[in-house]
Amino acid sequence: MHNRIPLMSAMALASALLASPVAAQTLDIGISGDPSSLDPSRITGGVWEEDVLRDIFEGLIAVNAQGEMIPGAASDWTVSEGGKRWTFTLRDDLSWSDGEPLTAEDFVFALRRQVNPETASNYAHRLYPVVNAEAVNAGDKPLEALGVESQDDGRTLVIHLKEPAAYFLKTLILPFGYPLPEHVVKKHGDDWSRPENIVVNGAFKPVSRVANTRLETVRNPEYHAADSVSLEGVNYFPVEDKNAGISRFRAGELDILRDFPAARYQWLTDNLPEATRITPSLGSYYYVFNLAEDSPVADERIREALSLTIRREVIANQLLDGAVTPAHSLVPTGVNHYTPAVQPGLDEDMETRMARARELMQKAGHGPDNPLELTLRYNSSEEHKRIAVAVAAMWKPLGVEVEMRASEANIHYSELMEADFQVARAAWISSYDDAQNFLQLLSSEGTNNYGNYTNPQFDSLLAEADRESDDDARRDMMERAEAMALADYPLAPIYLYSARNLVDPALSGWENNALDMHPSRYISLDETN
Repeated sequence: MHNRIPLMSAMALASALLASPVAAQTLDIGISGDPSSLDPSRITGGVWEEDVLRDIFEGLIAVNAQGEMIPGAASDWTVSEGGKRWTFTLRDDLSWSDGEPLTAEDFVFALRRQVNPETASNYAHRLYPVVNAEAVNAGDKPLEALGVESQDDGRTLVIHLKEPAAYFLKTLILPFGYPLPEHVVKKHGDDWSRPENIVVNGAFKPVSRVANTRLETVRNPEYHAADSVSLEGVNYFPVEDKNAGISRFRAGELDILRDFPAARYQWLTDNLPEATRITPSLGSYYYVFNLAEDSPVADERIREALSLTIRREVIANQLLDGAVTPAHSLVPTGVNHYTPAVQPGLDEDMETRMARARELMQKAGHGPDNPLELTLRYNSSEEHKRIAVAVAAMWKPLGVEVEMRASEANIHYSELMEADFQVARAAWISSYDDAQNFLQLLSSEGTNNYGNYTNPQFDSLLAEADRESDDDARRDMMERAEAMALADYPLAPIYLYSARNLVDPALSGWENNALDMHPSRYISLDETN
């Protein structure tokens, strides 16, 4: 929590205020999980990881308090007429937290590290639009073949795309676009991102970490906009038990709690109205099916039956107190210039859906007399557990018996990445406003395609949309692609997210936005609190 001034005499207090007109402020944030790493090339892609990395690193493009794209380490940029060459001019005042100059070479190093097959980065596919990125990532070409280069003595970064990619600039706010301190990585190897070794270029620098408990950072005086940063530091606390997080917030242990349980929405509105923040966001909550040949849900008929049987309105409106919206698609309804497809059958009444589901299960050889045994995985949280229990009950009339397995968020997503599941809870919170960011979850090239869905026609449409510069034509291609994929039932959409946060009313600089991004560099705390 932010530091409070101890009781002292009026004279001592006056002297202290004269010596330091603004009391030291430290922000305490409850995040949704423990980051798997502080190395941008080693994270799993969880929102909680991006929350931390956004504060300690800064890419070419950044976001402001409103979630809008702004210049970051780059002061400006241009794109060639054909859309295949992006040129970024770096700021003049860039340096690492150890005082070493930051140049375009650090971006070149970082981007090469992301596609290096030895790194096994979860973000490597994000760079596939770049010349030779896919071949480098496959080990077919050397790192130096990647289409990125430093020019003008390190003041200019040029990125060459193999084809125009309408969404590419937006993606550079993601961690794969952050620079890395080559001099530190080469000195410490895989240990470079430990707090005692790490060097960063963002507003805050890590100084200590206790796994699954606490990460402490302090203001980075070498940050190019350090003078505008109010906070002295930010502490991050992994809080997977959100109800416990609410108790910690009420006790004053946290200034912010990220993503409170939807089922507590009404209670929080009644009891903490000034602290409760909720706004529509670009996020989808879904169950993904493992499509491996030996998986019990490899049969499309079973997947369709399971999706049809889920009562999304019950989950959203009763179980989660109306704080979320029932989902019938993968892409959320709030995405700009896009109309999501509806998974076939989800627009029918429940009686029709149940009749169809029973018929499908019978044809697949299952029913109450021959149960289908499934394992359902989810990351530990009371909310995810309640949803899993409810869905298992909804599936039971079909003759489905569910074994539930819970694990910590970083372990859960590691298991998903390894396809070690049958049915699993998954979610995607978009870091940029584009339908492509959701559809890539089903691309055969995407590392977040947990169920290994493969459809060459879908891949072809998505690739064609990526190259298309006309907004309307690109939208039509993506809408066709989503409809095609949803008809194969690789997943079961469940609900669309709302950004749900508890925020100390004494805090300034936190702005609700659809991307639910809140860089700590803009936040300040009321010093009188």
